[in-house]
Amino acid sequence: MCIRDRYQRRVHGDSIKFKMVKKYAREPALPAKTAKARGQDLRVHFKNTYETAKAVKGLTVARARSYLRDVLAHKRCVPFTRYRNHVGRSGQALEFGLTQGRWPQKSVKIILGLLQNLESNANVKNLDVKKLVISHIQVNKAPKGRRRTYRAHGRINPYLSSNTHIELWATEKQEDVRKEARKVQETRLTKRQAARQRLRVGEGK
Repeated sequence: MCIRDRYQRRVHGDSIKFKMVKKYAREPALPAKTAKARGQDLRVHFKNTYETAKAVKGLTVARARSYLRDVLAHKRCVPFTRYRNHVGRSGQALEFGLTQGRWPQKSVKIILGLLQNLESNANVKNLDVKKLVISHIQVNKAPKGRRRTYRAHGRINPYLSSNTHIELWATEKQEDVRKEARKVQETRLTKRQAARQRLRVGEGK
């Protein structure tokens, strides 16, 4: 991706500055029926947040909030499907057909806050919150936060944090419309097929 696509060029006198364009990864098909929320450079682990976001995708906002509260209470777990090395097993993951799961408290609280923000945005647009379905949620790696830790013999090592960008939107579910029954179209025969069919009928007589 070239710089022109990712940055907005701004000229101030003789100096040239580049500013990051703040936008979503993609736009919804029905913007009028969609409520969005996002967070940047959040101080929360990327891998745990990725799995938590994957677990709530496709749920309604109410069901997602109820599920995340159950995770906080350790009644249900977040199944780990991708970043699962050295992740312990839990019987609560069996409801998802898996064996490994965790209860990432910080990631759950961050996503609960974004869901609350999304609900507020939906109320501003006069959307029915009960019909909102999380149709898009994306978690990206952010630049690492740099700190330092002091070791023996006067050494210093980096002490980094894996920050996260999160974006999500929920779309108001449309009422299902019954599909009309397809009309059975008569098969059209070629001249040769029609002639053969007439011969078969004549043979039967």
